[in-house]
Amino acid sequence: MMRCWSGALFVLVALVPATAAGQTLADYDYENLELRGFGVDAGYIWPNMVEPTLSYGMRVDLGYLGPGVRIVPSLTYWSSALKRQELDRLAAQLNNLPALRDNGVVVQGSDLGEVDWTGLAFGLDGQYVWAMPLRLLTYLGLGLTAHALNARGEVIEGTFVEDALDSFSAGVTGLAGIEFEPVRRLRLFAEGRYTVLSDLRYAGVRFGASLVVPGTGDATAVGMAPARARGGAGR
Repeated sequence: MMRCWSGALFVLVALVPATAAGQTLADYDYENLELRGFGVDAGYIWPNMVEPTLSYGMRVDLGYLGPGVRIVPSLTYWSSALKRQELDRLAAQLNNLPALRDNGVVVQGSDLGEVDWTGLAFGLDGQYVWAMPLRLLTYLGLGLTAHALNARGEVIEGTFVEDALDSFSAGVTGLAGIEFEPVRRLRLFAEGRYTVLSDLRYAGVRFGASLVVPGTGDATAVGMAPARARGGAGR
């Protein structure tokens, strides 16, 4: 499985700026990965099917697959109500069922009551990281995500409608972010993301903090000298 993820991330390596031009695929190996830190974040998302809502997450920094390419698994949670137009669309689909249509039954979106949708997403990001002045790190990345979506509502509880809204699906995320280390071993970050599933898509922002594990290896962010060359801690 790790080799499959590594293969996907090699595509990211092929798309990074010219600063990585001197590297070869031999420089990238999952054996380079190690636990370097963990963090939490909070943010806001703007989905197309549910009302804008808060999101909460946690992440693990697995270090660098190779020069400049950092691997970050994450887990994100959000919950919100389906938009009125989505309830109307769902009602229109129900009205096409022969059991309702043939008996002259017409369902309105309002008849479905309030329907909440909860999302739990596991992501694996490949981030191309480079150093900036003032102790800043910036990054661009791509992520693969697995989403468990669960619907809840008083009217639809225990019905096939609830079952139809529950799903498990894959998605893709594009992201960009910036990190700052105000004190040793503590990083603050801000991140913008855009996630696409088969039906659901949403833009979002995240703000968080992470702690760096002591004793991790040398820095491999582009443009940053290794720790032993700077007399400081590795990134």
